[in-house]
Amino acid sequence: MNKTAPPQINQQRCGTVSLIGAPNAGKSTLVNRLVGTKVSIVTHKVQTTRSRVVGIAMQDHSQIILVDTPGIFPPQKRLDRAMVSAAWREAHQSDIIAVLMDAGRKKRNPAEELLLSELEKRKVPQKIVLILNKIDLVKRDELLEAAQKFFKTGLFSEVYMVSALTGDGCEKLLEDFARDMPEGVWRYDPEIVSDMPARLLAAEVTREKLMQQMHQEIPYMCAVETESWETDENGRLRIGQIIYATKDRHKAMILGKRGQRIKQIGTEARTELKELLEQDVHLELFVKVKENWMDDPERYREWGLDFA
Repeated sequence: MNKTAPPQINQQRCGTVSLIGAPNAGKSTLVNRLVGTKVSIVTHKVQTTRSRVVGIAMQDHSQIILVDTPGIFPPQKRLDRAMVSAAWREAHQSDIIAVLMDAGRKKRNPAEELLLSELEKRKVPQKIVLILNKIDLVKRDELLEAAQKFFKTGLFSEVYMVSALTGDGCEKLLEDFARDMPEGVWRYDPEIVSDMPARLLAAEVTREKLMQQMHQEIPYMCAVETESWETDENGRLRIGQIIYATKDRHKAMILGKRGQRIKQIGTEARTELKELLEQDVHLELFVKVKENWMDDPERYREWGLDFA
């Protein structure tokens, strides 16, 4: 991405693009691709993104503030409702709404049907574009057929075909976003790639490794909190984190036999944090059982979600 010296203020453009979509459509991967570095965690599991994640991309004279939102799906629990509500709130506040869909899906799932239905009902004034992702997995004739079906809904002013994984089509997408940004002063230093606090980023990295290691419902019943953060006399960053589980058996599974699983999670998280923070990192992980963490208002405030 182009990182250039700021142009004259009257030439600058700045705006917000909210990426919304069903869980696991690839929003986080696309944000990371457009920004040019990792700002949002990525796993193969649905509902990975819980909080609002901002990635800041620079293109020509434009600063594009990309908001990776939680996936939109039929909510069942309090946390589900908070995440879906946050996604729609971000969409309403943005300059452009970018709807991400899995191009390889033959039939729309309930989450995608809900998303399209809500978009139609809400009649938002913003420009809405469709991004068909994962085109590297789809035959061209099937891709064109899918694009045509979505375009016929009348919801979208433009349809883009990209692969967030390989980067195909992403440069064109970024160029068009830059063109459509409203005139305005940049909100961030052009060298900044995200507004996420470092402590929250560290917690998210550990949660990513937890989700990659664990299976079934356990990762969704856990939260990670950065409890301590200090630099020692040798310049090493010492981070202490707590993984909250809702049940004793979940805690035991996270720890693993003779503590091997938690050790692996910590090793992977520490390696990535060292690279992201460009600093030597010592990471200590503790696992605690807290049955009602999903009803703790503090967790919601930390993630920028409404507790309702």
